[in-house]
Amino acid sequence: MTVGPEEFAERRVRAAEAAKAAGLDGLLICARGGGTLDRYGDVLYLTNHYTQFPYIPDLPGQWTARAHTFVVLPADGPPMLIRDVPDDGRIQMPEDQQVYTDLVLEETVAALRKAGLDKGKVGLVGGDVLPVTTFRALCAELPDVEWPDAQTVLSDLRKIKSPGEIAMLRRAAQVGSRTIEAMMEAAKPGATHGEVVAAGQAVLNAAGGALYNSFMASGTGGPEPVLIKSNFPTWGSTRPLEEGHWLRLGISGVVDGYVFDVSRSRAIGNATNAQIAAFEAAIDVVEAGIAAIRPGAKASDLAAAGKAKQQELGFPLTGVFSGLGHGIGMGWDSPWIAPGDDTEIQPGMVLNFEKTLTRDGYLGDFEETVVVTEDGIEKLTDARIRWW
Repeated sequence: MTVGPEEFAERRVRAAEAAKAAGLDGLLICARGGGTLDRYGDVLYLTNHYTQFPYIPDLPGQWTARAHTFVVLPADGPPMLIRDVPDDGRIQMPEDQQVYTDLVLEETVAALRKAGLDKGKVGLVGGDVLPVTTFRALCAELPDVEWPDAQTVLSDLRKIKSPGEIAMLRRAAQVGSRTIEAMMEAAKPGATHGEVVAAGQAVLNAAGGALYNSFMASGTGGPEPVLIKSNFPTWGSTRPLEEGHWLRLGISGVVDGYVFDVSRSRAIGNATNAQIAAFEAAIDVVEAGIAAIRPGAKASDLAAAGKAKQQELGFPLTGVFSGLGHGIGMGWDSPWIAPGDDTEIQPGMVLNFEKTLTRDGYLGDFEETVVVTEDGIEKLTDARIRWW
């Protein structure tokens, strides 16, 4: 099952209706492509279009707003897609509602004027990826427009997945599972972080996927712990794995626009009791959060369940991420499984539960993806869990 043109058209109608209900005259939806994979979701959700062009500064008269795509969506009237690269055959939008141009900014302004959105309230979606220089140019060209933040219009639509989206996310999760298994298999004494990631890339690339991120680290625990990692790239450390090391991998990537996100841990060589304790604790915390899913539960309730388990196991609550996970789709979707997010959990949500924890220099990392059903959950990731 895939997502067909009728569903894309319905999404645009629902977005326009939501904008109208919010008192807006329309929406301007912005996305960014190139290497920033997590910023394409709102436009892809409405049109199935992604621009692969990387960001470059404007050269007035030649090109503007490259790497950016816009959808002009009036509350009443036909939408318009403004793109900077040719159609690869996958755009799900009528051709007469598209403009292909190097002058993305100018054509976006023209489309807004044609739609009657040169005054009034035009909700801005994707403002986090809109360069301030481009936004200032929009304001100068359209001085009678107010630009309220309308991100919730799309985030509310995106948080509940259709059957077609769930099928796409299931496939992405399975590709991600095979990718991380290949990485874990490659994690032998003498292998570098780069060689471990390369083994996974071979699987991922062959499946038509793209790697977005690879959190990874290795090291030792005990009285004089050692942490081996690199920020840029994350697999850049040249120190090889050794017997007695622990290794954590947290990878995310994209398959046909839908994101997978999965984490696992292992020992290099025979696992020690202290290593196993950290690995098992991460699993227990994630499973406690998943077990808390029930009709009417809030995202913060799931986070509290995981936090309580972590306290019970005696692991510090501090870490690189204070939450227990997030929604997932064409990026990180609502809700955040974290304190303060009181979004009600509903069937059709696809959620990632994750936990990285440390104690005495030992680190455990675990992450799973589940879809919320009418009577429980279905786990989408199926990667091997224990490597010890």
